[in-house]
Amino acid sequence: MRRFAIPAIALAVAVGLLALLGFGVAHLGTDSSIDAMVARGDYPVAPNAQMQLPILGSSGRESLADLRGKVVVINVFASWCGPCVAEAPILEQEQRQLVKNNATILGVAYLDNSSDSEQFVRQHGITYPVVRDVSGNFVKGFGTSGVPETYVINRQGRIVALQREQLAGGWLQQTVSRFLTQPA
Repeated sequence: MRRFAIPAIALAVAVGLLALLGFGVAHLGTDSSIDAMVARGDYPVAPNAQMQLPILGSSGRESLADLRGKVVVINVFASWCGPCVAEAPILEQEQRQLVKNNATILGVAYLDNSSDSEQFVRQHGITYPVVRDVSGNFVKGFGTSGVPETYVINRQGRIVALQREQLAGGWLQQTVSRFLTQPA
């Protein structure tokens, strides 16, 4: 009986490895992450659009659905984030152009202290709306793992571009301008 045990175990391991390899090959290229979908041009609907988030410094609430029909640039930031400080002037400058084209930036303070976020907004002269994602659940739907991250949502509520790092150069302006002329 013992002489059959070792070959049986080896066979079971081999079958298991082949099954695992088959599963991996079958699912190769089916990355459903937002990043992969956007890269393929298969623009996913922005998640959590109905989620009402508290507006920073106000008793009001806002959702992405409230902005439907506008191009929306979601910028996920935190007051303690050095790269977020560096990109704040880029975002504010872009906001001045966006409001002329029925578009806006929506800042999302991610797991940040309310008073620190308010101070950040004041210090950097931010004029676009800023909401607080107290639980982190809103941005988790986007696959956010850190700050800063930026998402461009078209007028139909789909994610058409994203940047999972600090904004630099003309990426934001060049990217957003492609979607401003599209109808709602």
